[in-house]
Amino acid sequence: MSHWASWVIMVLVLINAGWMTFDGSRALIVGDYVTPRSGEHAGQLGPWSGLVDAVGIGPRSTLMKSIFVLYGLAYLGTMLAFLLQLPGSQKALLLMAVLGLWYLPFGTLINLIVIVLLWLER
Repeated sequence: MSHWASWVIMVLVLINAGWMTFDGSRALIVGDYVTPRSGEHAGQLGPWSGLVDAVGIGPRSTLMKSIFVLYGLAYLGTMLAFLLQLPGSQKALLLMAVLGLWYLPFGTLINLIVIVLLWLER
């Protein structure tokens, strides 16, 4: 894999997985995710919340907050394995990116870019 593609993947995963780990941890500790404080969308979660609600998981439930943290940590760990070029880590990173497509809209965009980069560089 080219050096630049690895760096782009690392930055994108750090943004996505890092945010999910932070926001999920904060939600578990403080009680809620980071949401806009004012304006039309004050207190509202992103579009991902409708998707998880549709499959029966409460967006503000302890389960969903825990999913945020566990997925974020797993994705960060997978990225580290990828950067260390451990066997199977490229496929594992691809799987984590696919599993993160539900995180609308920014996680979806970031994960699509990661998927494309991994596919182009295989």
